[in-house]
Amino acid sequence: MIFASVGSMLPFDRLTRAVDAWAGDNPQTPVHIQIGDGSYEPQNAEWTRMMPHDVYLQRLADCSLFVAHVGIGSILQALELGRQMLMLPRRASLGEHTTEHQLDTAAKFQETAGLAIAQDASALRLAMSALLSSPLSGATRLSCFAPKPMTDKIREFLLTTHPR
Repeated sequence: MIFASVGSMLPFDRLTRAVDAWAGDNPQTPVHIQIGDGSYEPQNAEWTRMMPHDVYLQRLADCSLFVAHVGIGSILQALELGRQMLMLPRRASLGEHTTEHQLDTAAKFQETAGLAIAQDASALRLAMSALLSSPLSGATRLSCFAPKPMTDKIREFLLTTHPR
């Protein structure tokens, strides 16, 4: 199953349209898209505007490919669950965001195992097919907990600056 999400902040019809078009060409693969406040309503894929967070996490855990914008929350959740992720950056030049920061975020994560970036809708559709037939190997698995040395330093700082 493919799970696609535009996030919770802004619509992203370009991503929704591309995933829906792929679903139309590949009806044998279940696709669910969380479309937020987008104006385009998918014709070929199941969709919801928003979903409870626990349902979102379950869909993410169950999918074989996660397709999303280049949002740090989406990236971290995919890494925590070890899911391969294909991202399409929102572009301010296309009216999808206020800055081009998603291009910078994509550049920072482009070498991260388990993550792939498409620069446009055509590349996204091609990559969806490629990643289903040949999944990314060695997906990074990020812990949702801070490492003990880090929490020890924070504890030490708090105890020395705010003694009991």
